[in-house]
Amino acid sequence: MGEMSKKKSAKNRIVTAAWQLFYDKGYNGTTVDDIIELSGTSKGSFYYYFNTKDELLNTLSVILDEFYEELESKMNPDMNSFAKLLHINYEAHKMMEEKISVELVASLYSTQLVSQGQRHLLDQNRRYYKLVSRIITEGQRRRQIRGDIPASDITQYFTMCERALVSDWCLNKGQYSLARHSRECMPIMLEHFQI
Repeated sequence: MGEMSKKKSAKNRIVTAAWQLFYDKGYNGTTVDDIIELSGTSKGSFYYYFNTKDELLNTLSVILDEFYEELESKMNPDMNSFAKLLHINYEAHKMMEEKISVELVASLYSTQLVSQGQRHLLDQNRRYYKLVSRIITEGQRRRQIRGDIPASDITQYFTMCERALVSDWCLNKGQYSLARHSRECMPIMLEHFQI
């Protein structure tokens, strides 16, 4: 068990260091050596988890899930469930805008569109999907979100709207604030489900 947690922390350190560097120096300006140095790991350790720097783009879902976990722990549990959905949407999009450049998000989305492999952003087991689904179920129980539509359908719609906003932001090369745009659009996109 101890061995396993050491391994996990090395991988997590690599992932965290990589995204920090991508933001500071740009994806192309970041080398594997930079990542190894900042994460305090070794070349062997890096190549044990990743074959190339490109593979790190797929770890954005890991970074986002850690963010959602932190967001949930700080959220007032009594907040209206519909308001919670708008809150996590705004906070996540604000974080993407501030910590992850539009070019990186665009390259990640484009690889997910053409990749033959796993589409990490669509993985239903992600913490993100579970959190959204929990909030919707809670909202239905509290009569704040419509209960005559399955929670799974509303979850799918919510995540589709989020992806649409991010894709559009990427297509517009980040010419406007993703967070502000989401704050304006998301209530309109979701109002059908609000009680």
